[in-house]
Amino acid sequence: MRRIAFFSFLALFFFSGAACAQQSTGVQQPQRPPDATSPAPTAPVLLPHRFWDTRNAWLFAGVAASRALDFHSTGNMRRRGRDEILLTNDVVDNKPAFAVIELAGAATSIGISYLFHRSGHHRLERWVSYLHIGVTTFGAARNYSLRTRH
Repeated sequence: MRRIAFFSFLALFFFSGAACAQQSTGVQQPQRPPDATSPAPTAPVLLPHRFWDTRNAWLFAGVAASRALDFHSTGNMRRRGRDEILLTNDVVDNKPAFAVIELAGAATSIGISYLFHRSGHHRLERWVSYLHIGVTTFGAARNYSLRTRH
């Protein structure tokens, strides 16, 4: 069951933006003067944006908030007698180690976004954060919705 969920997530992650690898909001079509006789260039000119722009800053704050929510919901779930699915219970019960794992997850998300930014895939850069926030928040909501075992 874990493998199916893992490979489904990977397929969704890698194929969701395959057709839309470039960001359309930063594209400016070149303007042609009205009296020009030469054809306009066909390649769009990309306007670069800074990696730490306002939108990415909010997205990364959302990733950090969703990871914090996951940290607390998993601790709540363990206190209610439930078992962790993705990690061992010993790792989750060790709060400093689990906090480092959650921090590493958020840092990995930012790092993958940066790699997409550097390679010019600006839509995928944003979608990494969207997917991370969605999946992590869904997991936290699931943790809170489980019944208590004792």
